[in-house]
Amino acid sequence: MVRSALIDRRAFMKAAGAAFLAPLSPRALFALQRSDAVYAAGFRDPDGRFGVALIAEDGTFIDRVDLPGRIHGLCHCPATGMTVAFARRPGTFAVAFDSRNHSEPVVIVAPEGRHFFGHGHFSPDGRLLYASQNDFDANRGMIGVHDAFDGFRRIGEFEAYGIGTHDMTVSDDGRLLIIANGGIETHPDFGRTKLNLDHMEPSLVIADAKTGALIEKHALPGELSRLSTRHLDVGQDGRIWFACQYEGPRNDTPPLIGYFARGEALSFAALPDEVTTGLANYVGAIAVNRSSGTIGITSPKGGLAVTLDGRSGAVVSTARVADAAGIAPAPSGFAVSSYDGHFKGTRSPVAWDQHIVRIS
Repeated sequence: MVRSALIDRRAFMKAAGAAFLAPLSPRALFALQRSDAVYAAGFRDPDGRFGVALIAEDGTFIDRVDLPGRIHGLCHCPATGMTVAFARRPGTFAVAFDSRNHSEPVVIVAPEGRHFFGHGHFSPDGRLLYASQNDFDANRGMIGVHDAFDGFRRIGEFEAYGIGTHDMTVSDDGRLLIIANGGIETHPDFGRTKLNLDHMEPSLVIADAKTGALIEKHALPGELSRLSTRHLDVGQDGRIWFACQYEGPRNDTPPLIGYFARGEALSFAALPDEVTTGLANYVGAIAVNRSSGTIGITSPKGGLAVTLDGRSGAVVSTARVADAAGIAPAPSGFAVSSYDGHFKGTRSPVAWDQHIVRIS
């Protein structure tokens, strides 16, 4: 699997064109010209309004899109320049916008009986958007399929083969859906309450992206049934890395980071005890930096950001970051955001949300 490369800053500015660059403030334009990377992130401003920001590597706002509510995750398509922000569970909206011009955003509404789980991913050519959703009355995860070339019209859905479906991605060749089923039952009538902590069913699934047929399902062993498989990313070699959140006793120290590939069993990274303890049984985000072959994870509960070697899983570095939330590959290492407004070492008067995505 070979993922499309991120476009660089010059290509981003060329693709954006004068229509995008003209309205930018001098400070934003200067930051964009100097930045080696551009990111998108959800935020809440001091007035309580929600939005998505395009931000330069130094944390400067380049542009923003107002949103009707809080989001969770985002996905970006390098082929088309489209970015989608997904509502936080149990939200029923997603917003698609062209990150290279000022065209009107498209609001995607979940159909009756469904809500978004906060994540999704494009097919490599950008034609299809896949979005994790909950069929809450039937208590099953679903993957909604939308035609991004036709106003993001919903054209079908596939089973996710689990419950509490959360993060998902698409293989580089577009043939596979890779799905993290957190195993936690929820229903919008009960808000964000977790309804089945005594009998969770976490799993990781590989399905056919064209037909939705199940290819592989990896259920966690019984002793780890309260380890919710939440987020994932794919390395250059096709290895799938996943991050977990533990719903068991606080003094337990289960493994929180694992990996597998098609045709392989699940394996867990053997982190040092002090790192596992520092993550506070909660990894909120994970990202692969393919250029450096490293894996980045964050824990807002532990206030910790950790970098792992993508071959051995060994810890490369750790950093204390209060309220560490989003993480995405940077030209060197990783960019990390926080709930209290920090982004890659800078501070803004906003609360960044759980995830960030690099778009150039």
